[in-house]
Amino acid sequence: MENEIILHVSKAKTGNDCFPSVTQALQSLPQDGSKPATIAIDPGIYHEKITVNRPFVTLAGCGAQASDTVLTYDDYANRIMEDGSKMGTFRSYSLLVDAPDVTLRNLTVENASGDSPTHGQAIALYADGDRLTVDSCRILGHQDTLFTGPLPEKEMVKGGFIGPKEFSPRLKTRQYYKNCYLCGDVDFIFGGAAVWFESCTIESLRRDGEHPVQGYVTAASTPKDQDYGYVFFQCRLISKDCPPASVYLGRPWRDYAKTVLIDCAIGPHIHPALFHDWNKEAARKTVFYGIYAGEEKEAFPERADFVQLLTKEQASAFSLEKTLAKAGG
Repeated sequence: MENEIILHVSKAKTGNDCFPSVTQALQSLPQDGSKPATIAIDPGIYHEKITVNRPFVTLAGCGAQASDTVLTYDDYANRIMEDGSKMGTFRSYSLLVDAPDVTLRNLTVENASGDSPTHGQAIALYADGDRLTVDSCRILGHQDTLFTGPLPEKEMVKGGFIGPKEFSPRLKTRQYYKNCYLCGDVDFIFGGAAVWFESCTIESLRRDGEHPVQGYVTAASTPKDQDYGYVFFQCRLISKDCPPASVYLGRPWRDYAKTVLIDCAIGPHIHPALFHDWNKEAARKTVFYGIYAGEEKEAFPERADFVQLLTKEQASAFSLEKTLAKAGG
């Protein structure tokens, strides 16, 4: 590739290669993707609905930490559209990545619409590009904070997939999240991608008063022919406000959901059964839910019978290289 394009986004600065919004900077790039491009974003709050649809783009916050540069919007599923219909989940995103080889670094992506009981699903990051890297970022929301595309082949409810990728081919994606902070309540990490989460902090937020189930961390929809779904490696699962045993690690959005945790620190908010079957009895035979906690053979004695306690040898099959080796592999 030819030399990299470097653009700047700033609320205060001006210049030929400096733009007041991320969207304007993206729109100025040649769309053929022949040159890699970095958009360096000054600290500040950027209230805009952003789409990255060009490959080899890096969005990089220029602050000392991810919280200094905030990309935020406030759409949500229950918002009433001009035609009287609801916006729905997949139009609610703040940032859509719809291209391969995109990197997000040192910034915050936020859906600021508010609590999930009132607003419903509200995606912060709609990630549907292969070889996506998200490094040292914060991804903030409540219900459905992070969607890792592709969509499942078929919707469960008519109109459930209305949005930018409703009629697109379901292309498998690989995604890598490192040193990130993610928060939410209901199914706040969901989708069909093969994803490696490394050294991330995953915080469950309190959702609804004294409800016995405050949320689910994941809802994978791993395609049947895909070997890897979600792998959490040396991550911390925390909650400041959820009562003990009120959050499950996941439930199957589709019947072949795959989610594995390796050497993770799990807080007391996680239910001792670990995963929930979402009342899908048949899915108990098709999901792959596993956890590795060293050589302790009696770990998680109350785990559900469809959750595997992995041996060291079994856990070694879930490495970064293998998980992200090839789309669909």
